[in-house]
Amino acid sequence: MARITRFIRPLLFTAASMLAVGATAQDTKKLAPEKKAVWANSIVATEGGHRIGNPEAEVKLVEFMSYTCSHCADFARTGDGAIKLLYVPTGKVSYEIRHLIRDPIDMTAALSAQCGDPAKFMGNHEALILKHDEWMATARKATQAQTARWRFGSIGSRMQAIASDLGFYEIMEGRGYSRSQLDRCLTDEAKARAIAGQSQADIQKFGLQGTPTFIMSGRKLEAHDWPSLQPHLDKFFSQPR
Repeated sequence: MARITRFIRPLLFTAASMLAVGATAQDTKKLAPEKKAVWANSIVATEGGHRIGNPEAEVKLVEFMSYTCSHCADFARTGDGAIKLLYVPTGKVSYEIRHLIRDPIDMTAALSAQCGDPAKFMGNHEALILKHDEWMATARKATQAQTARWRFGSIGSRMQAIASDLGFYEIMEGRGYSRSQLDRCLTDEAKARAIAGQSQADIQKFGLQGTPTFIMSGRKLEAHDWPSLQPHLDKFFSQPR
């Protein structure tokens, strides 16, 4: 689990100046294919993030993640597919992703993921995660001149510099976005401030100390990867109803 050590103060400064599937959701098998597809394709923006699945689901699973967190990338590769393919279609589990912002790179990725129609979020999220190792390796090799561009100037110019240096434009072009469309999202200062504010509010409300952190129906879990999260979901489905 990546510890939260730089979340808020650097971010507010920035804002101011700025699928290995091993699950066994038994009820999935009982649904007709057309019914399964309903919840699997239901993606909406929430007050704090983006949710896939039945808004009235008995189990509301929320993940707090950071794009620069390698543990979050690992979870996305191992757990996301199982949750979305086997649990969400039952209508009994909804899955919400919220961003915790640790630095300007996190903010750039979050603005990119949230660009456009909320229905595109999960695909955008997956595309960024798929290339995570590549763009993080590039970030680690950044020159002083590059990091200066990331931390000084307007919020929009910084986000654009990061997106250019780390290949986010190419990633989002693969999702059907033009450079000008992504630029409009990257230079949306009101959106950046809203994401920053929500990140701070979530940290304070839930006592978050690292990423990924999972809240299941209002309760913070002692789980920070797919092997430790899966039993919580399977326990719900194993209970008699």
